[in-house]
Amino acid sequence: QIVMFLDYDGTLSPIVKDPENAVMTEEMREAVRGVAEHFPTAIVSGRCRDKVFNFVKLAELYYAGSHGMDIKGPTAQCKHTKAEAVLWQPASDFLPVIEEVYRALTAKVEWIPGATVEDNKFCLSVHFRCVQEEKWGALDDQVRSVLKDYPGLRLTKGRKVLEIRPSIKWDKGNALEFLLESLGFADNSDVFPIYIGDDRTDEDAFKVLHNMGQGIGILVTKIPKETSASYSLREPSEVKEFLRKL
Repeated sequence: QIVMFLDYDGTLSPIVKDPENAVMTEEMREAVRGVAEHFPTAIVSGRCRDKVFNFVKLAELYYAGSHGMDIKGPTAQCKHTKAEAVLWQPASDFLPVIEEVYRALTAKVEWIPGATVEDNKFCLSVHFRCVQEEKWGALDDQVRSVLKDYPGLRLTKGRKVLEIRPSIKWDKGNALEFLLESLGFADNSDVFPIYIGDDRTDEDAFKVLHNMGQGIGILVTKIPKETSASYSLREPSEVKEFLRKL
């Protein structure tokens, strides 16, 4: 039984300067819909769950937003659904702190041209894709100056983004394991998970598959990188072709 896990930005949609404009094409949506007809399919993204759902607009999928800290099952009937609408939010206690830090960070970075803070509900993303390179260090300093007062949060880096997350042991790898279990595939030697992603945070899921010795991780990249994935595709258009062929 194949189970499909897909990152969003850089995997189903191209990386763009303004994260609000990271829309997927109708052809990509059809490719994902086609896969979901045959296999249980989940979107696993750093963005908040509602935002990624508004981009993808497929009610038959599982959605794991905020790096897997906000998981919901299909809202449409789907023949693979073993579990009722799954809902899992392991970091709910952090919501007031995240809101507080969001306000503090927004005030701190507004003087750095091009820097934006995205509220992904259970985590925050500070985007610096549009910031001049000589200002990257100053932005990093500002973010760290805010976070020093919040030991319950941790800072990680992605592709031109600083991610602020609750420091609980929960990531995209845990989300993958949780969804497999919810679908009734825990400790099942007949399951073959496929995870496609392009960023450092996706490595957590690739490692889980590597350690399971089942399924494959596919890294979306045009340049060779150190990775726990087994294969690579160069860009979203190749992901679309892979999904269609699958």
